[in-house]
Amino acid sequence: METKHIPHGRGTSAQGSTPPYVPQIRLYQQWLHATRGLQFDSYDALWRWSVTELDAFWQSVWDYFDLQSPTPHTAVLAKNTMPGAQWFPGAQVNYVRQVMRHVDAAHAAGLPAIISRNEKGNHRELAWPELRRQVASLALHLKAQGVQPGDRVAAYLPNVPEAMIAFLATASIGAVWSICAPDMGTHAVLDRFRQIEPKVLISVDGVTYGGRDHDRTGVLAELRARLPSLQHVLLLGNLDASISIAGCASWAGATARNDAETAAFEPMWLAFDHPLWIVYSSGTTGLPKPIVHGHGGSMLVALQLKVLHNDIGCSYEANSFGERYHWYSSTGWVMWNAQMSGLLSGTTCVIFDGNPGGSKEHPDWGVLWRFAAETGVTFFGAGAAFFANCMKAGITLSDYGDLTRIRALGTTGSPLSPEVQQWGTAQFEALGTRDNAAAPGRPKQGAAPSGGSDPHAVGERGGEPIWWNNISGGTDFCGAFIGGNREMPQVPGEMQCRMLGAAVEAWNAEGQPVTDEVGELVCAQPLPSMPLYLWGDKDGSRYLSSYFDMYPAGHGRQPGGGDGPASMGAVWRHGDWLKIGANGGCTIYGRSDATINRHGLRMGTSEIYSAVEALPEVLDSMVVDLEYLGRESYMPLFVVLRPGQALDEALRARINAAVRTALSPRFVPDDIFAVAEVPRTLSGKKQELPIKKLLLGQPIEKVVNKDAMANPGCLDWYVAFAAERAQTLPTA
Repeated sequence: METKHIPHGRGTSAQGSTPPYVPQIRLYQQWLHATRGLQFDSYDALWRWSVTELDAFWQSVWDYFDLQSPTPHTAVLAKNTMPGAQWFPGAQVNYVRQVMRHVDAAHAAGLPAIISRNEKGNHRELAWPELRRQVASLALHLKAQGVQPGDRVAAYLPNVPEAMIAFLATASIGAVWSICAPDMGTHAVLDRFRQIEPKVLISVDGVTYGGRDHDRTGVLAELRARLPSLQHVLLLGNLDASISIAGCASWAGATARNDAETAAFEPMWLAFDHPLWIVYSSGTTGLPKPIVHGHGGSMLVALQLKVLHNDIGCSYEANSFGERYHWYSSTGWVMWNAQMSGLLSGTTCVIFDGNPGGSKEHPDWGVLWRFAAETGVTFFGAGAAFFANCMKAGITLSDYGDLTRIRALGTTGSPLSPEVQQWGTAQFEALGTRDNAAAPGRPKQGAAPSGGSDPHAVGERGGEPIWWNNISGGTDFCGAFIGGNREMPQVPGEMQCRMLGAAVEAWNAEGQPVTDEVGELVCAQPLPSMPLYLWGDKDGSRYLSSYFDMYPAGHGRQPGGGDGPASMGAVWRHGDWLKIGANGGCTIYGRSDATINRHGLRMGTSEIYSAVEALPEVLDSMVVDLEYLGRESYMPLFVVLRPGQALDEALRARINAAVRTALSPRFVPDDIFAVAEVPRTLSGKKQELPIKKLLLGQPIEKVVNKDAMANPGCLDWYVAFAAERAQTLPTA
């Protein structure tokens, strides 16, 4: 197996030296200058080059990360159409080959591939050679069961190393991976897996979450009974390592092989656009969309996002030695895929399986912070709601151990409010640093090259403020449209820039790009990781209607600006409200189809939540704007209050005043209602649009998939509320 450093145009230093920590995006720009003669006087100029000269930019990403193919590609973007773009025809790749390039060098540096822990404190470190061996063993096992390239392997697994191993084994032999988290119920899993007809199912016996064990063998039995395509089932004993179920092979047996054939195993070469995995839309209405991404596109965009923009380096390279990358996620969220992409560049992945907030009986928002302190995490990512919950709980980070190795905080999933970002920045300022001369994520003078087996052996932020890497993208293309730049100024509540290669614009109602105005988020040029297709969508109509049916074909499609021929297809419409500031900073205002439009003024729901949830009495909130033809709009606000609080007239007045002060009197709600819960998807997003549709008269079965919800029990209240409200409405 070939093992190489990824050449980034940087030198390696002798053990014990501490070269200055150089941001990854600066290293890339230095490489562009040295190898292409390209120099840009601003990030905006670099970005405009990347979205105008698409071939040159994506070829540079291929070359910068030294991607390998036994056959040359005949073009970069052979066909610029949306949908249907053709990338790197002729090239052969494999996601797993890129991962395995790092085994020998990372192991020689004493660095693990994966560090994991669960709620019970079960701590494990997986060495790179052991990762390679288990992947090879499982790949050979799957091949022995008749798994061929293109066959689907489905998994019902939590965020444990075995999920990563199973994915890598599946992809290495050209099979197509798909995973559902064990917090999803039977119907939700079947709605996904039945569409793709898997040949193999890899399942867990149960999980621990919120201080309780949850048996999943009943779900496994139902999946086996109702997935007729299954020919083989593998069982991982997560709660009971010795569990045995008739008809199921054991995980331990399938990964135990250690012989000459496993040592010689290599992932197969595949076409650039060979299917890698199938991920799913949130499924708030109808069946979830099974979205198919390819090996090459997923790999290219993951490296562009994680290294250049998220500034996550290779753990064994001198410039980022000891990097430890953590992004809290379940396997049901695309951030699991993003976490795993750390392996593509030789980065140690640090994962946690369990509830980040403790249990109902013993709430504890310090769980992940203690974990990060004890494992030496350098990049700490989570959903924006996690950080908001930490602030609401009033925690103090200095209570949870030494967190000074953390140099970057990543957020996504929903807009991060300025208040929460300022809270987190102040918390890290209070932590201080121990060695201002050391660079972030870098060993101190004379440190052992262990990459952080001693958390005190790595330098800190050097007195700089903590960097917030706020990103916004989607499961749909397994990447980000908007994100961070280590060298740009930070504005709380804003994302720093549009991503390189992502031709993102905000369009007004006339379909024209606007600055400093809220508009529809569109991407005017293809990205390599956009879906190949939706599984089972034989004529492509579902894919087309999901992203490309809002604007005329050709409109705004010319690289660099302007219209192209209709044959180029339409721009990608993502469904978010976006404002791009004059300085390039970006703000997401929530889903465009759930946006508030009052008296001709549009407002993202996130701004209302920011105002309302700043009140100490309010834990959570949701607002919908109900517009009726020929009637005035009606905007109710639903609030979840802290225990012991009541929605009396005084609190109503404070809520209204908060909205009036922070936004405008136009956005004061028409009514306020106290509710037990705000309905959310399994990935934590507020279900504004389904509730909006329900209150506009659509039946609950048509607007929401309960199995795709985190808290379906709360819907009964909203159904009753909708019925009661319907009685009061005048007939049209």
